[in-house]
Amino acid sequence: MDCSHASLNPPGGDALRRDAIQPALHDDLMERVLGLIGHYLPAHHPLILVRSHRSGERVMASVSRYLTRTLKLVVNTHKSRVVKTDDCEFLGFTFRGKKLRWSERAYQDFRHRRHLLTGRSWGVSMAYRLKKLSEYVRGWMGYFGISDYYRPIPELDHWLRRRIRMCYWKQWRGVRNRIRHLLALGTPKRAAIWTGMSSKSYWHLSRSLGTQTGMTNDWLKGQGLISIRDQWMKAHGYA
Repeated sequence: MDCSHASLNPPGGDALRRDAIQPALHDDLMERVLGLIGHYLPAHHPLILVRSHRSGERVMASVSRYLTRTLKLVVNTHKSRVVKTDDCEFLGFTFRGKKLRWSERAYQDFRHRRHLLTGRSWGVSMAYRLKKLSEYVRGWMGYFGISDYYRPIPELDHWLRRRIRMCYWKQWRGVRNRIRHLLALGTPKRAAIWTGMSSKSYWHLSRSLGTQTGMTNDWLKGQGLISIRDQWMKAHGYA
């Protein structure tokens, strides 16, 4: 399947942003444009799906002709193209065959934001950190959760738990304080002492036996750590 992807320019101006197309091209006018070729798209950033590349070229020419001659708009030829759906990115999503996935750019943005929210140098309480992290993950998965791509989800959760353990470990300053916290959480005494006295990095110790047996997955969940997997399952109707 191919898609025609068109971007519009006002006469003598720069490319219109997606949220700026509304004043120049209303929904009813868009319906008239796409009605010429038997399509309907109540969106502000045209994406037309057709069955073949040849059909895409024909549709692109028809729409471009109407936009330039009738509406007096300028079609950005650098951003308007006919490509296979596998090479098409739209509103943060791409296609892999019949599967819908978030785009690589959207995924990298998520990873960057997730890294900032779990940075150990961010001087906030853990309750506030987990609250802001939960808000961001819920919002991101509320939009991108419809993606069929499940493979990276478990690894994302694993990485997130490790980062939060690292943040707790840094906040528990002092050898005695760390050992006391681990013992209170049920870590075996020998493992708690070995971990608390270790001079290895925060990141390294966040996956040690002492921190994992103390700060268990269930304990982290009780503290307010959100599960990316649970949000994905919920978006797909499994929860």
